[in-house]
Amino acid sequence: MDLTLVLVIGVVAVALAFDYTNGFHDAANAIATSVSTRALTPRAALFMAAAMNFLGAHLGTQVAATVGKGIIDAPKGVHGLVIVVSALVGAISWNLITWYFGLPSSSSHALIGGLVGSALASSSVVHWDGVIEKVVIPMILSPLIGFVLAAIVMIAILWGFRRSQPAKTNRGFRHAQTVSAAAMALGHGLQDAQKTMGVIFLALVVGGFQHEGDAIPQWVILSAAAAISLGTYAGGWRIMRTLGRRIIALTPPQGFAAEAAAASVLYTAAIGFGAPISTTHTVTSAIMGVGATKRLSAVRWGVAGNIVMGWILTIPAAAAVAAVCYFAVHWLVE
Repeated sequence: MDLTLVLVIGVVAVALAFDYTNGFHDAANAIATSVSTRALTPRAALFMAAAMNFLGAHLGTQVAATVGKGIIDAPKGVHGLVIVVSALVGAISWNLITWYFGLPSSSSHALIGGLVGSALASSSVVHWDGVIEKVVIPMILSPLIGFVLAAIVMIAILWGFRRSQPAKTNRGFRHAQTVSAAAMALGHGLQDAQKTMGVIFLALVVGGFQHEGDAIPQWVILSAAAAISLGTYAGGWRIMRTLGRRIIALTPPQGFAAEAAAASVLYTAAIGFGAPISTTHTVTSAIMGVGATKRLSAVRWGVAGNIVMGWILTIPAAAAVAAVCYFAVHWLVE
């Protein structure tokens, strides 16, 4: 069998494995708040998140285009495929490390870091303007906007329901959280499944099986949607506990505010700008935003600090692992 075809099949398999790890690594983002407030049971929340992730993956391809065409220029043929597979292995490795330690880092930025690291190691072109415009600026802005928007929504809820009985309000928002958690899971599929589609499409172009101007094939969309959905149902219990309980003890109105704000940011970034932002960063900052409206001490800033450290480390750490992988795979294959 032709080596190029073997490597393309390998990239597709590894990309879908990344998508699966993304599902169980980031499943917690969509459902932690609704499980924490007991709006949904863990099993029901996971099933709903898996279904909404699958649907979300079919809502567009703008983020996939950014990942597939806007981050690096991989050369055609075997050499380019080695770069892509090394990027994926770097991203998966960092995902597994942070999952093991229960640290909610970003699968998205692990993937971007992997692409940049393997491209630099191979002396390929990195589109730094695209990285800054589509990755770095949204990476900084999305948590800030998530924090502020969640705080605004929470303040509006507190003012609007100031005369309501707390028990009745909580009961109502438990029902509302079913909708907001579904919206959050839909946003996760919209954002994160597309990143895998972009990498598979990049491999198909580099391998000579697609042209850059082609639409993303339907089988790529379906397989990415299925992988992230299955990974989501496998569940990410360690990270769910960090997000839902350790950052702040959430009430149903707070959970709703955090999910509604985070979902809004995810949709705007994906559909409006094609920016591959982090679901993890967005929902974590939104949870902190609702906590800050109660009082600043309600947010467990020590845990939040650990999470921020994970954010800062993700891109360079995944890039370093991908660079090492590139040299290893390059030595084996080329």
